Amino acid sequence: MLFLETLIGGLLAGTMYSLVAIGFVLIYKASGVFNFAQGSILLFSALLFVTLHEAGVPFVVAILLTILALVLLAILIEKLVLRPLTNRSPMTLFMATLGLSYAIEGIAQGVMGATVHELDLGIDDVPIFIGDLLVSQFDLVAAVTAVILVTVLALLFNQTRIGISLRAVADDTRAALSIGINLNHIWQIVWAVAGMTGLVAGILWGARQGVQFSLSLVVLKALPVLIIGGFTSIGGAIAGGLIVGASENLAEAYIGPAIGGGITGWFAYFLALAFLFIRPAGLFGERAIERV
Repeated sequence: MLFLETLIGGLLAGTMYSLVAIGFVLIYKASGVFNFAQGSILLFSALLFVTLHEAGVPFVVAILLTILALVLLAILIEKLVLRPLTNRSPMTLFMATLGLSYAIEGIAQGVMGATVHELDLGIDDVPIFIGDLLVSQFDLVAAVTAVILVTVLALLFNQTRIGISLRAVADDTRAALSIGINLNHIWQIVWAVAGMTGLVAGILWGARQGVQFSLSLVVLKALPVLIIGGFTSIGGAIAGGLIVGASENLAEAYIGPAIGGGITGWFAYFLALAFLFIRPAGLFGERAIERV
């Protein structure tokens, strides 16, 4: 029973990591760029939402206003950062997102301050019984949220014209341009959707540990998730998060006592390193094919 509770608790906690990783996958799949600014966007969205909510703006209205701000931010990023750097190397674009990360954090701190905000969603992080199993109520809600988000994204990418265009750009950018797909427009949509995904993750993480500037560091936990699941698959991000969450919990419960605990801080990176040796593209990643 202890093993099963530990495993399920880890799987549920892993969905929190998956929510963060999905934002990276969306942008990487559409543009081949690792967006280091995703953590700052997550922080910005959560901070803007909680600031509006604390000012008396109703919950739903605060969400809608934050989404509008994220759409405007995506348009500005595309016009001011991405468009001037079109056809530059991936390293150049990565460095641009690194600088963008600091810019977004600086603007957020300058406008909304650096105070830690408590975010109460009305979901207590308490254990509840499901049958004979004891699970976290908060983790259960986060898992349901992740399932809903993935379902919505799957419908967006597979059942809409915009989704078909996004997949076309991801598969072959030049071919997509040749049939009239507006790459700049697609980038704006992808960054906006990634921002909304970051908003969901930021609200859940903010409710658990407070909305503060260290929230942007949650992206570091997404790195092993991406390495394990693959940088180009939303399903891979979910699988990677589940693997990381479960393995961390099991390692802490069964290996931790033998070495003094503290495994959760580094075990995911050890696991990711092992995957780099065994399967560098991740479980669901696309292997690069190079002509020689």
